[in-house]
Amino acid sequence: MASQSLEDRLTCAICLGLYQDPVTLLCGHNFCWACIRDWWGRCEKVCPECRAPFPDNAELRRNVALSGVLEELRARPAPDPGPGPGARCPRHGRPLELFCRTEGLCVCSVCTVRECRLHERTLLDAERREREAQLRATLEVTQQQATQAESQLQELQQRSSQIQFSHLLQALEMQRDLALRDIEVAKTQALEQARDEKQRLQGHLEALSCCDHRIRNLLEQLDDRTFLQESQLLAPPGPLGPLTLPHWDEDQQLGGLKESLSQLCALLLEEGGHPGAPAEAADLGSMAAPGPLAPVLSLVCPLRRKLRQNYRNLTFDPVSANRHFCLSQQDQRVKHCRKPQGPDGPGSFELWQVQCAQSFQAGRHYWEVRASNHSVTLGVAYSELTRRKLGPHMDNIGRGPSSWGLCIQEDSAQAWHNGEARRLPGVSGRLLGMDLDLTSGCLTFYSLEPETQPLYTFHAIFTRPLYPVFWLLEGRTLTLCHQPEAKLPPGLQEEASGLS
Repeated sequence: MASQSLEDRLTCAICLGLYQDPVTLLCGHNFCWACIRDWWGRCEKVCPECRAPFPDNAELRRNVALSGVLEELRARPAPDPGPGPGARCPRHGRPLELFCRTEGLCVCSVCTVRECRLHERTLLDAERREREAQLRATLEVTQQQATQAESQLQELQQRSSQIQFSHLLQALEMQRDLALRDIEVAKTQALEQARDEKQRLQGHLEALSCCDHRIRNLLEQLDDRTFLQESQLLAPPGPLGPLTLPHWDEDQQLGGLKESLSQLCALLLEEGGHPGAPAEAADLGSMAAPGPLAPVLSLVCPLRRKLRQNYRNLTFDPVSANRHFCLSQQDQRVKHCRKPQGPDGPGSFELWQVQCAQSFQAGRHYWEVRASNHSVTLGVAYSELTRRKLGPHMDNIGRGPSSWGLCIQEDSAQAWHNGEARRLPGVSGRLLGMDLDLTSGCLTFYSLEPETQPLYTFHAIFTRPLYPVFWLLEGRTLTLCHQPEAKLPPGLQEEASGLS
């Protein structure tokens, strides 16, 4: 207390800090040399304390004795301010009453006049209340993320346990060496993906638990300065992000076995209590075996993940289907059969074509199609696309100004519009995507296997609703891929195509 009283006596009345190069006026009052010079530069030449005039011919003289006392005082070690509300500034010895947001430090009133004069400052208790509110909000977010991570971890464990292949083992005896090796590779990759995702979720849970513990300790901290300093160093974990489930596409795994196992599948169906199953049951795509796992968000590249944000689940329009087309799986699959399925309808294509029941007039939309083989065409068209065959072409997608199409051939692909074709390299995969951005006037076709890559982009001003439309060669099959999280945008038209 005696030392603090001495410091108060050695404080300049202008800057409120300890004297720097003290000088004495004729009236006996002392000031910092720089402070009194600055004062007289802005005010009349009098003593700031007693208002005694200072003659113009007089000179400021250094107070030698006072300077010596100040040097001895500064040489002493600074006292420990100690914890609690009575903490004092280590530089000026005054109570720490304010918080400098610019410097991130607790400061005294002298600091605000000198070092932090132009900084953003606030009271300690006000800063603490704001920080406490932020920490409580962060604590609530981390607890929600922990709950979400636990839920996703449980879902991941359930999905991992479903990656089994026992219902296929007997059917794969004929091609055991090759097929089982491929399936085991896919299984290993899927389980490795599940393990990686599990480690990510467990790591996030650990980080959230650590952050939760630190926040609770900070909220119990009594020392304002310690609380404010340590709260600035707290960095909560980032957002959890969506759960990435292991990719397991059973149709894709069995794609190469369909032809060789068709007879065996029919035999299995008969042994399973379906002796009267039609011949079409031999197609592995419609076999009555245990169904595949529900489609989920697979491990896909960032481009395809971004496209799927606008995913649309489509269905074929039975009214528009050519009489050789057979629709199945709730109008999600179409197959070109040699035998006609019935007479031509009033709205059916005379060409080997079918369009979707949905149309798009605004916004951005994306869908995916799986083809059984080459010699298929996919595109979009206005409702006035003719149902009749005109000219020598087997399809009319892209042959006129009202449609745009991509023809997939064995060794190449062709982009068609208004009767003009652009030849493209061959498409390696049978899984294709279409991105229709009506706002920017772009229609882009993508090949999705073995990796996602754009094939061709049409640029046009689309003035009327567009319907997805397809052409198939005899024996070919097209499947509209569905995603369970896909939702129809507001105002999407879902009506059958009109008559041409």
